[in-house]
Amino acid sequence: MTKRVVITDYTFPTVELEQAAAEIAGAEFIACQSKTDEDVIAAVKGADVVAVQFAPFTKDAIAALNPNATIIRYGVGYDNIDIVAAAEANISIGYVPDYCADEVADHTVASILTLLRKLLKLDKSVREGEWAAVQYAQPLKPFFETVIGFYGLGQIGNAVLHRLKGFGFKFIVSDPMLDEATAQSLGVQLCTADELLRQADLISLHAPATDETTGFFNRFHFAMMQPHAMIVNSARGQLVNETDLTNALINGVIAGAALDVFEVEPLPKTSKLLDAPNLLLTPHAAWYSDSAINRLQGLVAQDISRALNGEKPRKPIHTIKQEA
Repeated sequence: MTKRVVITDYTFPTVELEQAAAEIAGAEFIACQSKTDEDVIAAVKGADVVAVQFAPFTKDAIAALNPNATIIRYGVGYDNIDIVAAAEANISIGYVPDYCADEVADHTVASILTLLRKLLKLDKSVREGEWAAVQYAQPLKPFFETVIGFYGLGQIGNAVLHRLKGFGFKFIVSDPMLDEATAQSLGVQLCTADELLRQADLISLHAPATDETTGFFNRFHFAMMQPHAMIVNSARGQLVNETDLTNALINGVIAGAALDVFEVEPLPKTSKLLDAPNLLLTPHAAWYSDSAINRLQGLVAQDISRALNGEKPRKPIHTIKQEA
């Protein structure tokens, strides 16, 4: 029987690499633009290999797959896939965590420097006919007096740290996985989450979305930060309570933020974030460069070939079946 390869959704100009991988193996290839749960279920019915970007991949979608199918996630995270249901159904899942670390680090650093040098405020003031740098930029610390905090570190956080070291910042890190010896070797100071909130002039978020981290940046924790402090999130949208962030920015509880990831994507046109001051928004673009998109699609195409040949994904997600 001919095997079936389905792409549920994609934002790339073409999916020629993925199609070629399927056709070389003699498989049927279908590319969709699924938005809803129902769209995905209909698209993947009877599929042997599925590549998914942002579409929701629920328990019902997994149940629609052929036995022993493989799901491949375009990207670093896999929050949109029900990995417990996949484990229960013995469905393999692969992802691509290693295609864009440099791009995300570059984007994060660009956001950090933009906020710290008050470029949003200064640009707005000039467009409004003002010419008063001090009025719109203050308070503004020199970089050698500025404390950059990391909420989580990991691969991308380390890359951000490496890029920022040349500017003379001081660094503090709250990460339960980081030990004192490693922290010293990196030139950072370990701290608790509360210390991070109180001491950092800017906090860069690099934690996964877990029960402990989801919604951590909320009104209670914003209130612990210094009024001139700011946050940058290019990790997971779930880490930030967007309503609380909007209110914190409007009321001057904190001074600014940059977000590349959101609780709901695409960001709804009714989101209050759109009216918040001193907020830099980008459309989950930190991963992107011309090279990164080619790497991502090429690695997914390799995983399609592997799956059609009965091999496991290059980077499998190790799932645990839920206890009965």
